[in-house]
Amino acid sequence: MTLPVAIVCGLHSDARKEVVERLLHSVPGSVALHHDLAAAPTGTVLRVVRDASGELSRTQTPLANDCACCALREDLVPELLRLADSGSARLAVVELWDSVEPKAMAEVIAGHGRPALDLTGVITAVDPSLVLPCLANGDDLADIGLAAAASDGRTVGDTWARQLEYAPVLALVESEDADDEDRALLSQLHPTARQVPAGSGELARLAFAGFDVETAAAAQHPACARLPQEADEAGVTTFVWQRRRPFHPERLFDALEDLSCAAARSRGRFWLADRPDTLLAWDAAGGALCVENTGPWLASLPDAAWEMVPPMRRAAAALDWHPEHGDCCQHLVFTSPGLDRDGLERLLDSCLLTDAEYAAGREAWRRLPAAFDSLLDPVS
Repeated sequence: MTLPVAIVCGLHSDARKEVVERLLHSVPGSVALHHDLAAAPTGTVLRVVRDASGELSRTQTPLANDCACCALREDLVPELLRLADSGSARLAVVELWDSVEPKAMAEVIAGHGRPALDLTGVITAVDPSLVLPCLANGDDLADIGLAAAASDGRTVGDTWARQLEYAPVLALVESEDADDEDRALLSQLHPTARQVPAGSGELARLAFAGFDVETAAAAQHPACARLPQEADEAGVTTFVWQRRRPFHPERLFDALEDLSCAAARSRGRFWLADRPDTLLAWDAAGGALCVENTGPWLASLPDAAWEMVPPMRRAAAALDWHPEHGDCCQHLVFTSPGLDRDGLERLLDSCLLTDAEYAAGREAWRRLPAAFDSLLDPVS
């Protein structure tokens, strides 16, 4: 018998607990599993299993490889498989700990749990009044006791952004402190998500709706991510900046501090003149920016290599193909209350190659100052 599994995640712990309780009481025969990682520094992880009537078991499990998330991965699937084998549960609700991101856990369950486990839903619990405070928080998780490993260098802002943007369902708890700006920000950050009140009967149905990890991963990949469109509501603006000319590496590097702080959230893909074949990812939240080499643009690949490229990637490139540059482009999206759209556009445009620099051609571009080497090719 296949056991449906729904993941509930989010840094808003009170909201997350409320959503889990709602599911337990609205789906008869449902069971929740939660791995509490707060004791990880002492070498243990606490696993709690409960249903609508209360706690069923409480077990300490050893920490694996000094990594709380590793311990979770190694313990979660076997426990779910035992639950599936017993045939006693109609739905398993996996309540992730505060800073655990859903993507990794969804892929673990889907990759190692079949055919006994069926991942049917991923839900992020949201207190609308806390969306901006979390997103704008540049504190390291380690500094507030939420790191999942000794080497965990994530911040509150970037962790919350990934939790929010991965899930197709956002379960909203009631909040007297939330206003129209909070709700507009939430909608613009993840416009394709299904927003449902935590107390809605629809929540239980969406927990069984189905979830495809490959589609979800593709939707987050910089090459084919479903980025938000232009929007302006209740003082919140989403600005989409797209250009075909590459960035001058030195001018862009000099502008990074201003650009990373210009919006509560920014993301997308970009093109550097001195690395014309490389697709670069842009990911910023809480004033912290991450730029990453995500491989080649499709335009730089030989035709024979296209067969190895996922169909969604090929489709995304085809929709935006340029006769001269192929899929090479700038596509950055900035979302924030009080966004200075015009100033941001001027700053970004000033970082592009000038007409003379552009006309010099690719060989000249490659000789431009390699300002991003320290970020993209760090010395190990």
